[in-house]
Amino acid sequence: MTSTGAGPPPDDELDPDILEELEFWGGPAELGDNPAEPDADPAEDGPDADRSDPVTGGQEGALVLIGTPIGNLGDLSPRAVLALQDADVIYCEDTRHSRKLLTHAGITGVPLRSLHEHNEDDRVDEVVGKVAAGGTVAVVTDAGMPGVSDPGTKVVAAVARAGLPVTVVPGPSAVLAALVTSGLATDRFVFEGFLPRSGKSRKERVAVVAGEPRTTVVFEAPGRVAATLADLAEACGGGRLVAVARELTKVHEEVWRGSLDDAVAWAGEVPVRGEVVVVVAGAPDVAEPEVADAALVAAVAERLAAGERTRGAVDGVAAAFGVPRRRVYALAIAARDPGQGPTPTSPPMPAPAPTPAPPE
Repeated sequence: MTSTGAGPPPDDELDPDILEELEFWGGPAELGDNPAEPDADPAEDGPDADRSDPVTGGQEGALVLIGTPIGNLGDLSPRAVLALQDADVIYCEDTRHSRKLLTHAGITGVPLRSLHEHNEDDRVDEVVGKVAAGGTVAVVTDAGMPGVSDPGTKVVAAVARAGLPVTVVPGPSAVLAALVTSGLATDRFVFEGFLPRSGKSRKERVAVVAGEPRTTVVFEAPGRVAATLADLAEACGGGRLVAVARELTKVHEEVWRGSLDDAVAWAGEVPVRGEVVVVVAGAPDVAEPEVADAALVAAVAERLAAGERTRGAVDGVAAAFGVPRRRVYALAIAARDPGQGPTPTSPPMPAPAPTPAPPE
């Protein structure tokens, strides 16, 4: 390509696709010399022209979920700005926070309504009514995508149940930002949100993370990071890899990587501040112990002969030998019913102990 007239040298020319995108967002006045006569095919302005709204697709009435920056205001996309300024009303987690965002984007005149964890139930019918009446209702949270450990899920479900349009303007995500910078596997992962603060439910959730073969992403408050890392180290083993991301996209962004044991020591030495995302490596594959089928069948038979029921016997043998329960159950059924194909070396399976008759 050659450069004609004044302008940047050829090496600095914009990619045509990027230039087209910039022209689109620049508006009609930048497409031609005369704002009233944009440089476009006259046929495109005919009765069959596509005038679909780039956000709602031309639909009358829609709920629009808009992703907002997780720390850096520069991450607010041009499409998000367009969606916010074209909305009839914006429902937001904190009106004061969102007003600052709108001011940064140069948006005025759009009314704000609060939508947070304490009033979302009360707002559901109101939002559905506005969308049903043909309004464009935008939903934002203080940071990231609505509904991801933030309000919005109940409103989306209600609008969808009503058969009304729900669309999205994707944006920054702390979950994905932490995941891709963690250095851990990204092909399969799960998001656990915030772990319970204490009690049985916390222990159960930590145990789930410990046994999860996929990478796990967890949100945590800065004051609880040290305790959470210690609990994870105890459940997962101190050698499990972890990444702790804080203040993502901000000036003091930091991603710490290492083992859980080292993470516990790090968190104890340096107070962790800011928004925190913990990314834990998946549980390693554990080889199943080599146990002969005949040994498992014999163990089940011994328990059944002692009076245990089939379910209890199968559970006990699976736990004792460290093998999958489904394997023990299949062997027990096969040994009990020759039609299911018992192994040649399997001993005969005694019938389960009969239930004692009630006294007369």
